[in-house]
Amino acid sequence: MGRWRPPAPNSSAYITPAGFAALQVELDNIWLRRRDVVRALAEAAAEGDRSENAEYIYRKKELGGLDRRIRYLQKRLPVLNVVREAPNSDAIYFGATVELCDDEDKTRTYRIVGPDETDAKTFAISMDSPLARALLGNRVDDEVVITIGEKTTTVSVVSICYDT
Repeated sequence: MGRWRPPAPNSSAYITPAGFAALQVELDNIWLRRRDVVRALAEAAAEGDRSENAEYIYRKKELGGLDRRIRYLQKRLPVLNVVREAPNSDAIYFGATVELCDDEDKTRTYRIVGPDETDAKTFAISMDSPLARALLGNRVDDEVVITIGEKTTTVSVVSICYDT
């Protein structure tokens, strides 16, 4: 029996067209990977005693992880709202790339995306994150107070742009 996990908080159902396409490709690739894992699992099961067969145990766990991700994507993809057009505004909204300057004159650039396409490497942050929620609706040269946990920081919005 698996470990109980509390239900995840509801996340926003918005996504960019590129993020939606990436999730579709991931789902297709997982189905291909699942086919290979099932084949390897059958070969490991044919070897005999399954209780001490490390290959069999590993493949069963891998198959469970793939099936879990497939179920998630099959439920999530139909409910996602693909945002295709940028808003006609000079304020920060979904899909904006924002450049911020903090108290120490360090500038950082973030892109506000849906929770299914966040990526720390590319500085794509979820619109549900505390940082993005504090930024939404602000304009260039606005001072924004961001509170994350017990830490409070003030940043200034340097620029806002939307990818077309």
